[in-house]
Amino acid sequence: MSAARHRALAVALNQPCPRWRRELPGAARLSVAAARAAVAGAGRPLRAPAELSIVLGDDALLRRLNRLWRGQDKPTNVLSFPGEEKPPRAADAPLLLGDVVLAFETVLREAEEQRKRPTDHLRHLVVHGVLHLLGYDHVRVAEARRMEALERAVLGRLGVADPYRLSEASHG
Repeated sequence: MSAARHRALAVALNQPCPRWRRELPGAARLSVAAARAAVAGAGRPLRAPAELSIVLGDDALLRRLNRLWRGQDKPTNVLSFPGEEKPPRAADAPLLLGDVVLAFETVLREAEEQRKRPTDHLRHLVVHGVLHLLGYDHVRVAEARRMEALERAVLGRLGVADPYRLSEASHG
């Protein structure tokens, strides 16, 4: 079943921030793999061929998007913009899941602060963003637990350590 999900998902990648290529040369490949793993591990099979996009941007882009769409005049690590639930589309057109946009400077700064490998933090944020596109959220405690459990499972299959272990230990 996961192979069918892989074939049914197209991932478009855009890198307007050249620092991703220079300083994390594997970022594009790792992001696409993380997005595919998130869809495969989400427990919500795709009903039709689907497409999502990943934008490897910078703090300036995320600040603009965050201000425009969330009213917060500051950069953030990742933003997800879900596609329409039932958009009008041609029968053979893919379902547009939405966009996941990441900020280079914030992702690297957080990775350093949290003592994580930048590539692991990137994959975590891509998985997190894609799960939002698939309808998962973390507003309520029960939702957050379910979403974090999925993130842990998907990341574990990618060989990424539990991203919440260190933060929970430091808050405990």
